[in-house]
Amino acid sequence: MSGGNWKVLGRWGEAVVAEDMRRRGFQIVASGYRTRYGELDLIAQNKEYLVFVEVKLRSSEAFAPGRMAVTGKKQQALRTTALYYLAEHPTALQPRFDVAEVLAPQGVKTQRPQITYIEDAF
Repeated sequence: MSGGNWKVLGRWGEAVVAEDMRRRGFQIVASGYRTRYGELDLIAQNKEYLVFVEVKLRSSEAFAPGRMAVTGKKQQALRTTALYYLAEHPTALQPRFDVAEVLAPQGVKTQRPQITYIEDAF
C-alpha cells in the first residue's frame, strides 16, 4: 500500500476513535498535533483529564496488536510532544496517555471497526 493510502487509512482510524470518544463524553480539542519530536494523533478532554491518544489501526492482528507498536522510544516521543502542547495550552486537567487500537479488516470499508481502548497506557 502506498504512503498516501496509509495516511488516508490512518486518518480514517483517528476519525473512528474520535467519534467513539465523543459518544463517551469527550471533547476532541486537537488532532494531528505535530512538533519536530513527533505527532499526537488525538487530544481530547473531559471534566477530569486531558488525554493524548495514540491510534493504531490494523487490518489484522496476525502479526501483533497495535499496542505493541507503542514502544518505549515512541512513548518518549509522545511525552515530549505532549510537553510542547502543554506549554502552548496550559490546563489544570490531569494529563493521561491512552492507546486506541482499531481493527478494520476491510480498511475504510469496514462497517463496524473494533476498537480496543487502553486508558492510562503508559
